[in-house]
Amino acid sequence: MSRRPTLSAFVFFRSVSLIALFCIVIEGNASASETLPPLSHRFLTGPLQESVSEVPDFQRHIGPLLGRLGCNGRACHGSFQGRGGFQLSLFGYDFKADHAALLDQNAGRVNTTDVDESLILAKPTDADAHEGGKRFEMGSWQYRVLQQWIASGASFSGELQSLQHIEVTPKEIVFDKAAESVALRVVAHWSDGTKEDVTELCRFTTNDDSIANIDDSGLVRSEGTGDTHVVVAYDKAVMPVAVIRADTHSTDRIEVPPKSTHPIDQLVDEKLSKLNIIPSARCSDSDFIRRASLDITGLLPSPQTVTAFLADNRADKRALMIDTLLNEPSHAAWWATRFSDWTGNSEAQLNNYFPVRGAASQFWFAWLEQRLGENVSYDKIVEGLVMAESRLPDESYGEYCETMSMACREGDEATFASRPGVPQFWARNNFRSPDERAVGFAYSFLGIRIQCAQCHKHPFDRWSKEDFGQFASLFSSIQASASGVSRDARVERDQMISSLTGDTDLKGGELRKKIAEAVQDGSVAPFPELVVIQDFRVRAEKEKNADKAKSKKQQQRAAVVSGKILGESETIVLHDDPRSSLMSWLREPANPYFSRAVVNRVWFNYFGVGIVNPTDDMNLGNPPSNAALLDYLSDEFVRSGYDLRWLHRTIVSSDTYQRSSDPNVTNVSDTRNFSRHVPRRLPAEVVRDAVYLATATDEESQRCRIDVSALAIGGQLDSYRSKDKDFALQVFGQSSRESNCDCDRSDQANLLQSIYLQNDIDMHRRLTQSNGWVAKTSFELTGKAMRSIGESNDRGKKDQAGASLRKQLLGRIASFQKQPLPRQEQLRQKLENELRRGNERLIRLGAESVEWELTLSEVNPSNNIAVSPSILETADHSLRFREWVDSAYLRTLSRYPDAGEREIAETFIRNAAQPSEGLESLLWSLLNTKEFILSH
Repeated sequence: MSRRPTLSAFVFFRSVSLIALFCIVIEGNASASETLPPLSHRFLTGPLQESVSEVPDFQRHIGPLLGRLGCNGRACHGSFQGRGGFQLSLFGYDFKADHAALLDQNAGRVNTTDVDESLILAKPTDADAHEGGKRFEMGSWQYRVLQQWIASGASFSGELQSLQHIEVTPKEIVFDKAAESVALRVVAHWSDGTKEDVTELCRFTTNDDSIANIDDSGLVRSEGTGDTHVVVAYDKAVMPVAVIRADTHSTDRIEVPPKSTHPIDQLVDEKLSKLNIIPSARCSDSDFIRRASLDITGLLPSPQTVTAFLADNRADKRALMIDTLLNEPSHAAWWATRFSDWTGNSEAQLNNYFPVRGAASQFWFAWLEQRLGENVSYDKIVEGLVMAESRLPDESYGEYCETMSMACREGDEATFASRPGVPQFWARNNFRSPDERAVGFAYSFLGIRIQCAQCHKHPFDRWSKEDFGQFASLFSSIQASASGVSRDARVERDQMISSLTGDTDLKGGELRKKIAEAVQDGSVAPFPELVVIQDFRVRAEKEKNADKAKSKKQQQRAAVVSGKILGESETIVLHDDPRSSLMSWLREPANPYFSRAVVNRVWFNYFGVGIVNPTDDMNLGNPPSNAALLDYLSDEFVRSGYDLRWLHRTIVSSDTYQRSSDPNVTNVSDTRNFSRHVPRRLPAEVVRDAVYLATATDEESQRCRIDVSALAIGGQLDSYRSKDKDFALQVFGQSSRESNCDCDRSDQANLLQSIYLQNDIDMHRRLTQSNGWVAKTSFELTGKAMRSIGESNDRGKKDQAGASLRKQLLGRIASFQKQPLPRQEQLRQKLENELRRGNERLIRLGAESVEWELTLSEVNPSNNIAVSPSILETADHSLRFREWVDSAYLRTLSRYPDAGEREIAETFIRNAAQPSEGLESLLWSLLNTKEFILSH
C-alpha cells in the first residue's frame, strides 16, 4: 500500500538538496573556471542560513546591490544633495566615496559593533522610517548579503578590481508575438579569472518600451512590432541586447525589388528580412537628380542639368552624375558648412580672437573648403585642426603677422587657406578650460557625449569621473587667447602695438579697433598665437616657487602633469605636446570612435537619421540600428585612406539611398532601418539657396554655381557672422554653433517657416526683382518691364503719373478714331511717334504701357483703329508659355509638370491681368509646396 510523504520528509529532502548546492558553491568558489551562481542562491534563506560563510565584496556585490535597490538613484541618495542626510555617488561608481559615506559614524548606515542596528538594514526593511519604502524583507538574500558584509567588518581595500567584460545571453531576442517573454542571464568576467552570475545585481533599461519592456530581474517582454535594444549595466560594463519582433503583414501583393550586390544593400536587406519588411522600389530619375544634388552639393540642380539627365538613356548615368556632383565647387562649400558645424566654427565664440571681426571664422571655412575641394583625407583634415600651429616652422613672428594681416584684407582669404592648420580651433570662448576642450573634442571627433562624467559615472557608458579628469588633463598645456603669444614674440608684439597706437594706452575693444583699422589700411598688425607649454611639470614648479602670492593656483597647475586617453591605460606625461598622442590614437585602425563618428554623420546627411541617433551620442547604451552596416562602412573608410569621396560615392550609389519615398504596407512605419526614403525638411542654408536659385535668372544661377560666395553654403551669409543677418537662415534653424553638439542645428518644421515662404518681404522681393527670372520671362513675353518691390521710394507718385499719362495716350487714340479717313492719314505718323515716346516714359515710370496698331479702313472709317491681338493668344506664344511653365517646375521641383498641372498653370497665366502676375503667382505657389521644401 502506497503512503503519501509527510511534511517532515519534504523538509529532509529539501535540506539534503541545499547541502548539495552549498557543496557546489564552495567548489565553484575554489575553481575560477566555474561560474559562481547568483547571490540569491549562495545566501539562501531557510534552515541552513547560518552555514553561509562567504564574505560579499564591496565592489562586486554591495555597490551594485545598492544600485539595484535604487539607493544611489537620482531620486534617492544619489542626488546631488543626497537624501536624509546621507549621500551616495550617482549610480554608485565612486566606491571609495560610497564606502566612506556608509561607514561615517554620523550617518549610522553601517554599525559593525551592532550589525542589526545598521540603518542600511533597518530602513530598507521598514524597521525604521524610510522615505523610500520597503526595499526587501528581513531575512531575504539581500538582507543577508548586507548583514554578512557588515558582520565581517564592512571592508573595502580601496583598490578597484578590473572587470574584463560581461556576457549576456541571449545576445539577440526575436519574438513572434505579443506578451512573449525571455529572461536575460548576465555573467561577469573579472581579470582574476573569476566568473559570476550577476543578473540580479544589474540595472536594466529599454530604449523603446512600446516594443519591449524589461523588469528589474531582466525579464524581457514583447509589446509591439519593430526593433529596439534593452540595455544591461553592471560595474563599468554596458551591454545592449537587440530585440526584434516582425510584423505579420501579408507581402503577397507587394513587388519585391531586385536583389542588389552592393554591400550596403545586402547589410540593410539582412536586417529588413528579420523584420518582414520589403523595401520600396528605386526612385524616379527626377527624384534622384534632385535628391542627390541637394545632399551632395546643397543646391538644387539647374533646369538644364535636369533636362539633360532625364533625356540621358545610359545605364550608368546615375553613377556618372554622382561623380559630376562630387567635383562641383558647391560640394566643397556645402560640406565645409557641415564640417564647420561639427568642429564648432563659430564667429560668436571667436569674436575677439583675431583683430578683424569675422576673419577667424571665414578663414576656418575657407581652409575646410579648400581641402574638401581637393579631397584631402579626413584624418589629414582633422590633423590640421588638432595639431594646428600659428607659425610655420621657419616663420618669424613678424612674417606670421604680415601674412595674417594680408589675409584679413577682402578677397585674400586663400592666403590663410593654404596654411597647414587652423589654430583658432583651440581659441573659442567656449573652449578655454581643459574640461570644455575634452567635451568639445569628444563631440567633434569621437561622436560621444562625455560631459556627464564630469560629475559622476556616465549612466549609459563606461566613463567615470576619473576617466574624464584624466582625459581633460591632456588639454591643460594648450593656451590660446586674443593677447597670447609665445615668449620669443612678446617684445616684437609690444613694439607693433606701440607703433600703431603712438604709445597711447589703449586696451580691450579700443585696442582691437585700432589694430583692425591698421590691417584695413594695409599695415602689419600683431596677431595672437596658439601656445603649447612644453615641460609642463618643470615650468609649473618654477612658476609656483617664483610667485608665492599665487601658490594655490600654481600648485593646482603643477599637479596636472599627466593624463590618459579615453579607454587607454597608458599615462601620458605632459613633457611634450600631448596632441600628437591624441592624433596617433585617433588614427589607430582599432579606434572605436574616430571613423565611426564621421561615417555616421555623413550617413545622417543623406538619410535624415543616423545609424546611431543622435549622431553625437555614440554611447554603449545607444547602439547602432544596424551594427554590421556601421562596422562595414567604418572599416572600409579606414582602408580607403579616410577618403571622404569614397564614402559619399559608396552611400549614394546604393539602392538603399536611391529608394523611393513611396511606402508599402510593410515599411510605412519604418524610420530607422532605411527601407524607404523618409521625406525631411531641407537644412536652413539649402532652403535659402533653393529660393535664391529658383527666382534668379539662368545666367545668375550659373554664375552662383561656379562662385558660391553669394550663397549661404558659401559661408559668407552665416547669420552668426554677417553684418546683414539673413533672416531665412535663422527661421529655418541654421546651426548656432554655441557648442559642438549636433543639436545646435534644427531641421524641424514650424509655423514661422510657412509664414516666411508665404508672406515675408524677402520672398516678395525675390519674386518681383527686376533682374529675376519672373521679370526676365515676362519681358520676353510682352516686352514690358516689371517693377520690383522697393525699387522706388516715391512709388505712389510714379504710379499716379503713369496712370495719368496712360489715360492721356488712350484719349489721343480715341480722338484719332473719330477723325475722317483723310485726316487720319495726316495724323497717323505723328500719333505713332507720340505713342512711342509716351510708352518709353511709361516704362521708366514702371506703369503699364499702351499697345496699339493704327490701321486705315475705307469700309468702316469710324472704327479704323484696333488694339493688336493679345500676345497671349498667338500660337507662337502658346508654345513659349509651355516652355516657361516647364521651366518653373524644373527650377523648383526638378521635374516636368504632368498634363493636368501644365494645363492649370497655362490657364492661370493666360487669365491673369498681366503675364508677370501669373508667372509670379505660379512660382510663389511652387515655392510653397511640400515637394519644394522637403527632400523626397
